[in-house]
Amino acid sequence: MILNKINKANDIKNLGQSELMQLTCEIRTFLIENISYTGGHLASNLGVVELTMALHLALDLPQDKLIWDVGHQAYTHKILTGRKNSFDALRKFGGISGFPKRSESPSDAFDTGHSSTSISAGLGYASAREIRGEDYRVVSVIGDGSITGGMAYEALNNAAQLKSNFVIVLNDNNMSISENIGGISGYLDGLRTAKGYMGLKENVQSMLKKFPHQGERLTRYITNTKSGIKQLFVPGMLFENMGITYLGPIDGHDLQALQRAFHQAMQVKKAVLVHVITNKGQGYRYAEENPARFHGTAPFNIATGCTLESDGIDSYTDVFSKVICDEGGKNENIVAITAAMGDGTGLAAFSKRFPKRFFDVGIAEEHAVTFAAGLAAGGMKPVVAIYSSFLQRAYDQIIHDVCLQNLPVFFAIDRAGLVGSDGETHQGLFDLSYLSSIPHMVIMAPKNRWEMADMIRFALDFPTPIALRYPRGEAYRGLVQFRSEIKLGKSEILYEEDSIAIIFIGNMANLAESVRYALKEIGYNCSLVNGRFVKPLDTERIEQLAKTHQLFVTLEENELMGGFGQQVAAYVQEAKLEVRVRSVGISDEYVEHGNVDLLRKEVGLDKNVIVNQVVSDYIIMTGEAP
Repeated sequence: MILNKINKANDIKNLGQSELMQLTCEIRTFLIENISYTGGHLASNLGVVELTMALHLALDLPQDKLIWDVGHQAYTHKILTGRKNSFDALRKFGGISGFPKRSESPSDAFDTGHSSTSISAGLGYASAREIRGEDYRVVSVIGDGSITGGMAYEALNNAAQLKSNFVIVLNDNNMSISENIGGISGYLDGLRTAKGYMGLKENVQSMLKKFPHQGERLTRYITNTKSGIKQLFVPGMLFENMGITYLGPIDGHDLQALQRAFHQAMQVKKAVLVHVITNKGQGYRYAEENPARFHGTAPFNIATGCTLESDGIDSYTDVFSKVICDEGGKNENIVAITAAMGDGTGLAAFSKRFPKRFFDVGIAEEHAVTFAAGLAAGGMKPVVAIYSSFLQRAYDQIIHDVCLQNLPVFFAIDRAGLVGSDGETHQGLFDLSYLSSIPHMVIMAPKNRWEMADMIRFALDFPTPIALRYPRGEAYRGLVQFRSEIKLGKSEILYEEDSIAIIFIGNMANLAESVRYALKEIGYNCSLVNGRFVKPLDTERIEQLAKTHQLFVTLEENELMGGFGQQVAAYVQEAKLEVRVRSVGISDEYVEHGNVDLLRKEVGLDKNVIVNQVVSDYIIMTGEAP
């Protein structure tokens, strides 16, 4: 087995051409078998096997720097740098990450997880190399979906000024996560269909040279014009016009063609873009037929392609999808916006029912938010559905374009809290903090599936900016007996006693229930309060509770800094209330990948840990046990 010969970086260079061909098949089999067990990003990795191998043949790692945009397509890179024996723990707590991590291997040049960053990072490396007088090669790989992000164009504009070699590989598979849309996608389509234009250039030159006397002069004239002969056959030549040498398109599954292209690209003493055409899901029929579903997949049956975890229980995303479609049928002003995540955010159904009121803007969160602001100013009711960790990228637009003008944009923030296997770059742990600081913003979170539906309807009727944050996964079905009207800034008392008040936000409902039950079992009186709104804070309820309780315990799956608990504590101090506040959430740290239940224990969102803290606090305060 050829794969057994790959145990560290650069081992691939010891293989012959026939062994390399066999290795492509073995890597694909390895990926399919392992991801069917662990889950992970399959389609994107199957699509870049030859591309990754060609880059490893061209580079000397870790001295040379290979930077992957987003990074979910770096599994083959990990295999080729000595990590294949760790794939049984891929994306599990304590195991290898599904993304490049500098702390994991010296061959991972840059930590990635969000899109459109690789060109900026690579340009930084190349500029540092120039300043320090060092000698190594820098390659940034970016997908056609990621290059729709504005940051990529800012970097391309800057890269044109570089005076030394920097290779940008555009991995073009006509997909981001969902199918690509927009102008750049159409531009790349044109490049894909400009068959053999390099050969056509040579043929035209040969033909011109046959003209007596004038042929050579015409050839030199055309070659030396500003846009060059490529401009004649590939109209626009966006990258060349920006000052970046363009090579391609290249068949991304032809290993020898890729090797030739990279050798040529690395001779250019400036920024050069190599346009590579790949097929997402290559080599596994089900992933080729449905690359979006196999972008990030749960464990699955290889023979059928069916995922193994399918319990039929609605997720919060499912609830959002159903309600937004129902309400969209009643109100023609409702429009929905996503950033290349139509399936993931649950808006696919809305897009089919109301195609004229659905907008996928591509991987461009900043644009999505300001676009929504314009829609709202024009009289529409925009719903912006974006994952929590990706919405961070549009922070300025939320402040400046939505909230400053107090426009009625509804932010549906999916994947809030601990997301799990995708790790630090995807955990949604900051939204309560960064949104709470913005004037005019209203923030709420549901305790269960029924409150989720009620809050969606409330948000759709709300006249100013509002955010609804909810977690990934199964919608909680507990606390069904409590369902009261949603009122702005008002919490909900579920159980009212005295002494200790547990005030939770959103998906902490189940944990809060279990903590209360445990405290009751050992003799403590304990109220349970559904905070509902992080902003505006229910200060009236806080003051009422302070009259009969000595200890508040706030629960949130968010960073403590600037979060719900800190806001409760700040108000208690400001109002000089005689009550102690114990805030439970995520400490000032990034949380790695792993199972969500396990991660909660690691960060202290655990029943036993919280009960012990509460008992200790209460005894210190009162000097007595129950």
